[in-house]
Amino acid sequence: MKGLHFLSTLLIALCLVSCEKKQQAEDENASSEIEKYSIEEFYNNISYRGGYFSHDESKLLISSNATGIYNLYALHTDGSGMDTLSQNIEESWYANSYFPNDDRILFSADRGGNEINHIYLLDTNGEVTDLTPTENEKASFMGWSKDLKRFKYTSNKRDPNFFDIYEMDIENFDSKMIFENNAGGYPSVISDDNNFVAIEKPITTSINELMVVEVSSGNKVMVSPVNPTASYGAQEFSKDNQYLYFTTNDESEFTYLSKFNMTDKSYEKVYEADWDIWYANFSWNETYQVMGINADAQTKVRITKNGEKVSLPEIKGGDINGVDISRSENKMRLSVGSSKMPTNIYVYDFKTQSLQKLTESLNPNMNSEDLVAGDVVRYPSFDDLQIPAILYKPHQATAENKTPVLVLVHGGPGGQTRLNYSPLVQYLVNHGYGVIGVNNRGSSGYGKSFNRMDDQKHGEDDLMDCIYAKDYLATLDWADTSRVGIIGGSYGGYMVMAALAFQPEAFDVGVNIFGVTNWLRTLKSIPSWWEAQRTALYEELGDPFSEDSVRLRRISPLFHAGNITKPVMVLQGSNDPRVLQVESDEMVENVKANGVPVEYVLFPDEGHGFRKKENEIKGYGKIKDFLDQYLK
Repeated sequence: MKGLHFLSTLLIALCLVSCEKKQQAEDENASSEIEKYSIEEFYNNISYRGGYFSHDESKLLISSNATGIYNLYALHTDGSGMDTLSQNIEESWYANSYFPNDDRILFSADRGGNEINHIYLLDTNGEVTDLTPTENEKASFMGWSKDLKRFKYTSNKRDPNFFDIYEMDIENFDSKMIFENNAGGYPSVISDDNNFVAIEKPITTSINELMVVEVSSGNKVMVSPVNPTASYGAQEFSKDNQYLYFTTNDESEFTYLSKFNMTDKSYEKVYEADWDIWYANFSWNETYQVMGINADAQTKVRITKNGEKVSLPEIKGGDINGVDISRSENKMRLSVGSSKMPTNIYVYDFKTQSLQKLTESLNPNMNSEDLVAGDVVRYPSFDDLQIPAILYKPHQATAENKTPVLVLVHGGPGGQTRLNYSPLVQYLVNHGYGVIGVNNRGSSGYGKSFNRMDDQKHGEDDLMDCIYAKDYLATLDWADTSRVGIIGGSYGGYMVMAALAFQPEAFDVGVNIFGVTNWLRTLKSIPSWWEAQRTALYEELGDPFSEDSVRLRRISPLFHAGNITKPVMVLQGSNDPRVLQVESDEMVENVKANGVPVEYVLFPDEGHGFRKKENEIKGYGKIKDFLDQYLK
C-alpha cells in the first residue's frame, strides 16, 4: 500500500509539474504573440489636428505634437512632404486658418493651459503678433468674410461674462465690434452679410433656447419655442442669408437637421438618421453639404452634392471622421482613424477621384496588429437599463490567463466614450489590462431620455452603472474580477473618487485624472467665460448657493474621504481653471490621513488636461506603475 501511495503521489506531482509547464507555455505563447511597447514608444505616435487648405490648395495647415507640444506644419497636398512652420517649445499652438490669398497664418494659443485663448498672426517671415492682446481676453476664430478681406471672431474683452462678435481687416488689422451680445447665451454663427446672429442660451445641459438676432434692428426671433423641452444647435446660415440650418431633438430621441426660414419663420426638416446628427455645414459655394452622424460611438460622415449623396473613398484600416472641402470645391481633406489607429490625413481630388495619404501617425517601430480594436457592448445595470460600453480585450487574455480590468469613465457630465484612438487605453491594454469604457446614463449619443437620466442624480445612479460593469465582466472568461480598478478624467475623475468614497469595496484601486472632488467649490468658481453655461450646470447638478448645497455636499467625495480604503492616484494641473488645485491638495491630504496609499502627481505647466507629451509620458507611465503595484 505504501508503494502504491508513493506511486500515486509521484504521478500527481508529475501531473502538476506538467500542467504548470503547459500553463506557463500557454501564457508565454499568448504574450509572445504581441510586442509590448513602452510609454515613450506610444508617444512617438503623432497626433494631427485640423487640415486647412492654402489659397492655392497646394498645402494643408495642421497642428501636430511631433515635437512634444503642438506646433504648426504645412502638408503638401501632392504628398511630397511637410514644412515646419513653428518650433515653439513653451506653449501649444493650434491652427485656425491660412489667409485667403497668401501664406500667412492665424492660430490660437493660451498660457499654461489656462484656457484664455488669443488669436495670433504668424507672418511668412516667422514674426508672431497677438491680434487679441487684451489681458484675460478669450477669443475664438469664427471664419472669413465673403469678400475675404476680414475675419470674424468672438471675444469677451468688453465683458468677461459674455462673448461679442468682432471683425478684423487683414490689411491694417483694425478690429471693430459687429455684434454686441446683450441677449446672453453664446453667439454660435453669423450670416455672411453680418445681419443675423444665432444665439444659443442653455437652460439645462440638454435643453436650450435658440434665437436669431437681427443686428440692424436688434429684433429677436425665437427659433425654439417658449419654454423649450429639447436641444437646439445652430449650424450655419445659408449663403443667401435666407435660412438658418440647425439641429434639434424636438419630438425625437435623436437630433436631426432642420432649417428655419428667416422671411416667413417656417421650419423644414432636412435630414434625419437613427442617431444624433452632430454637425452640418456647407462648402464655400454651397455645392456640398457635410454631415457628421454619431452612430453608436463612431462618426459616420455623409456628404451630398446639390442634394445627391456622394460616395466616399474606402480607406482600409480606418474610418473617415472629419472633412474639409477646399474653397474651389475641387479637393477635400479627410481625417481618418480608428480605435486602434491614430488619425491620419488624406486629400481627395473630386475631379480625378484620386486619394493621397499625407501623414503616417503610427510609430514606425510599432505594429498596428499588436494594438486592440474596441468592441461596442451593452450590459444591464441595477434597474435593467442597457448600458453601452467600449470593451478592449488584451491579446494575451485567455480563460487560462485572466487579466485585471479597468472601468474607464468619460468626462462631462454628458460626454461619451467613443471608438477613438486613446494612447493611454492602448498602452494599458498592450500591457495586459482589460479596459471597459462605460457610457453610463447621462452620456450623450444614445437619445435625450438616456442623456437626462442622471440629472440631479450624479454620483448615484450613474455610479451604479459603472459598478454593474463588474457583473458584465464576470461573464467574460478572460476577465479577472478579483482585480478591477476604476479610472477616469474630469467628471470621470469625480466618478473615481465617488466610487472609492461611496462604494469603498466595489473597486480595488482608483486613478483620478483632473477630477472634481468638491462640487460646492467647483460650481462656485466657474470661470467667467462659462457664464452662459452656469445656469445650465446649476440646473443639472445643483445650485451651490441654494438648498441644493446639502445634496452637493453629500455627493462630494472630499467630505467623505474617511471612507476611502483603497489605493488611489491623483493627477492634477496647477493651472486648471475648472478643477482648482486646492481640491486635489485637500483630497490627497485627507485620504493619506486614512493610512491609504496615495500617489499625487502635480503638473505645474498644465491646466485641465494634458498639452505636452513629456507630461503625458510621465503621468501615464506612472499610472501603469501604480496599477502594476496595487492591482496587477
